[in-house]
Amino acid sequence: MKDSGIPWVGSIPAEWNIRVLFQLVNQVKCKNSDLQEQNLLSLSYGKIKRKNIDKADGLLPASFDGYNIIENGDIVLRLTDLQNDHTSLRVGRATERGIITSAYTTLRPTNPSISKYIYYLLHTFDIKKGFYGMGSGVRQGLNFDEVKMLKLPVPSYETQEAIVTYLDAQCAKIDEIIAEAKASIEDYKQWKASVIYEAVTKGLDPDAEMKESGVEKIGRIPLKWTTIKLKYLLNIKSGDAIGAEDMLSDGKYPVYGGGEAIGFCNKYNADENNLLIGRVGARCGCVTAPQTPSWATDNALIVECKELRAYLHYLLLSADLNSLNTSNAQPLITGTKIKNCVVVFTDDVAEQKEIAAFLNEKTRVIDSFVSEKEALISDLESYKKSLIYEIVTGKRSVI
Repeated sequence: MKDSGIPWVGSIPAEWNIRVLFQLVNQVKCKNSDLQEQNLLSLSYGKIKRKNIDKADGLLPASFDGYNIIENGDIVLRLTDLQNDHTSLRVGRATERGIITSAYTTLRPTNPSISKYIYYLLHTFDIKKGFYGMGSGVRQGLNFDEVKMLKLPVPSYETQEAIVTYLDAQCAKIDEIIAEAKASIEDYKQWKASVIYEAVTKGLDPDAEMKESGVEKIGRIPLKWTTIKLKYLLNIKSGDAIGAEDMLSDGKYPVYGGGEAIGFCNKYNADENNLLIGRVGARCGCVTAPQTPSWATDNALIVECKELRAYLHYLLLSADLNSLNTSNAQPLITGTKIKNCVVVFTDDVAEQKEIAAFLNEKTRVIDSFVSEKEALISDLESYKKSLIYEIVTGKRSVI
């Protein structure tokens, strides 16, 4: 081994060479004049995927005239928004001809046969967050001239081929296990939803006398239960906007948008007896039960419970609130729609507590299964990153 002289690479095999990026690639600038190509592509989570050109964020066909035509094997770098986004994967490799925004930097290997090896190198540099340290000072973005002198370790062509073959096979196996784990998580979530729905619409006594609810999608319910609109069980008000100056890393109370906590502050507008519902966006219809006082932003609705909070939480989870969204643009639900939603209800407080306790335990067990799968996915993703790094820098031999 020898010192590569590249801080993020460290030592490499003695026979490997060091090259700079512009020796390996050319920048692609092929304007999509007269809309000659309409296979719209996008870079998302490190993958280049097709998008429907007719549903591309409201852009008109003429907007794609200035897009960049790319080919199979081209490597795309998203070098924009470096100040604000420190989590995205910024390197992708095209597997087909298409067009992509010219705001991204597209590179074409001078030797097409080493495209995948260069991709793995740049992907590793990306994982190491190398692009954020390039240039001088705080940068909003980079261009090809500012990255073309990037130093990279390059072995013989035979070694490159062996590395790509090995990584393709190993990454495919890891990705397959991750996909299976994600599918299991979805199965667990469906199981959890089913357990909650059955408990709050049919009760816990399998021998209970039943009657027709009068609501087709609900069907039969226990004889002493009834159907009721949520407005008789809760009050709803909107959350409030919060300024950036009020967001504090050492704040006392969590701040919620539409779903999970997004920060902390030193004031609250929802107490521990309230529930929160995502009002707009991707978390529309998400029901959250904070365990402490909290601040709900204007992306959330605050639910003031008239009944047992834990029981009402499960009622709301069973109501599929996201289906109340009727917006063709950004998902949106209103408090009025939620309050007019019909649910099954028992006014027996003891029975409410029994159902809540049963579901607390059942969902705890299911959530633990989900957590195990999520931990497995996290471990596999970390292992995959480590594996790619060790292989492309020669710290593990594949020959």
